[in-house]
Amino acid sequence: MQNSDPLDSAELSQASARRIASRLDQEILGEQRVLTASELAESAGVDERFVRDYWQSLGLPIAGENRVAFTNADADAVREIAEAAREQGWDEATVRTLVRSVGHTMDRIALWQLEALVDNVARMEGLTDVAARFKVMHNLPDLLPVLESQLTHAWRRQLAVWAGRYVIEFAGQDSSTNLDSELPLPRAVGFIDIVQFTQRTTQLGSHDLAVFVQNFEAKARDLVTDHGGRVVKTIGDAVMFIADEARQGAEIALALAERWREPHLEVDGKPVAVRISLVWGRVLSRFGDVFGPSVNLAARLVALAEPGDVLIDPETRDVLAGNPDYLLTAGQPQSVQGVGIVTPWSLARS
Repeated sequence: MQNSDPLDSAELSQASARRIASRLDQEILGEQRVLTASELAESAGVDERFVRDYWQSLGLPIAGENRVAFTNADADAVREIAEAAREQGWDEATVRTLVRSVGHTMDRIALWQLEALVDNVARMEGLTDVAARFKVMHNLPDLLPVLESQLTHAWRRQLAVWAGRYVIEFAGQDSSTNLDSELPLPRAVGFIDIVQFTQRTTQLGSHDLAVFVQNFEAKARDLVTDHGGRVVKTIGDAVMFIADEARQGAEIALALAERWREPHLEVDGKPVAVRISLVWGRVLSRFGDVFGPSVNLAARLVALAEPGDVLIDPETRDVLAGNPDYLLTAGQPQSVQGVGIVTPWSLARS
């Protein structure tokens, strides 16, 4: 990136900062902002309400009525989704969901990538966090091609996986039957949670805390993926995962438990303890998340587990009972909030 602007926080006045931010904005977007919202709507062939719905669904600030805030590429994107909606018969709710899925995901990806780059520069060059951030901003436009190509490649690979899963999973099923009372997808849902996370991490600095959380999630994600499952999301210090089969879910849960029994996985010299739950049931998949009674039960069970344990519910126990690889031990009936009395079962290898 060729420029004469100083990119050092100690040297920047507010005027200089605004000038550099404007230059970065143009270099990243690839063109200048030349349109107001009404001009964008006219260029895209839609009304202003559609433009504002689109922008709001992306999760971006809505510009003032007469503010020049949009590029010709913005107009092309709005025109493209509007034409696709007309051709495919998508209603407003579907358009909002599609746009929101991209906006929400890209917001997380953009921040995640920036923080990864900042962390790398800080560690490799021995810079402070602030200095590292300005160094990353200086180099960011040069990194756009590789970041963009990796994003497109990963999206195509993930879409191909999901398309294949759908075709295989639903082959042979009666597509004329619509059971509104039954959730559509049979899945194993599980949680892995760090025991006493707050107490264990209170004394950690920002860098050490970030490394600890990142390592925990990365190790959990890798194990889940290696066993054919998928991480749905992280919730604080817990990771939620799903699997297509009950046995697959059991193998993931046990692999996670075994992984965190290894002595080298420590914080401040002390082993990290985890607790895990697994529930087999039917779920609804929406917005990149899954919902249903089995999800709620799995979230409740993980809180009941002792360190190192994998807890399952009676229905999941029945599904796994015929497998000689597993040792299933009944616990004491417990009152589970929002569920009632449940007898948790411990899952272990026989």
